[in-house]
Amino acid sequence: MSVTRTIETAPDGSSVELLQRTAFASQCLCSLPASAVSKAVRHRSVEELWYVVAGTGELWLEGTGNIRLAAGVSARIETGRGFQFRADADETLRIHITTLPPWPGDAEAETVTGPWQATLKGTL
Repeated sequence: MSVTRTIETAPDGSSVELLQRTAFASQCLCSLPASAVSKAVRHRSVEELWYVVAGTGELWLEGTGNIRLAAGVSARIETGRGFQFRADADETLRIHITTLPPWPGDAEAETVTGPWQATLKGTL
C-alpha cells in the first residue's frame, strides 16, 4: 500500500516523512537538523527499529546509556523505554525508522526527563 508522502513534526520535535504503512508496521524517514536536540519521550505501545542513513549524533536510551549515531548504525527503541537524540553540528541527522505496530498517533508518546536540554518543540 502506498501513502501520500508528507512531512510532519513528531512528538519529539523531529521531522518525519511517512514512507509506507501496513497493518503490521510503518516506515518513515526522520530528520533532525544540525545541532538540534529532540524532546525526551517514551512510547506507550510501539517499538522502533532505527537505521542511520546520514549525519552523526547521539542517542540516549533510558537505563542503557548513549549510542553514537552515524551512517550504518542501527538501534532498537523498546516499548516503554525513554529516549532522546541529538545531531552533531556538521549536518542533518537522517534516520530510517520502522515502527511496529504502525504509528498510532501523537498520543502514543509521553514526555520523560532526558539528559539534554531540548532545542525543538514537539507536538506534546
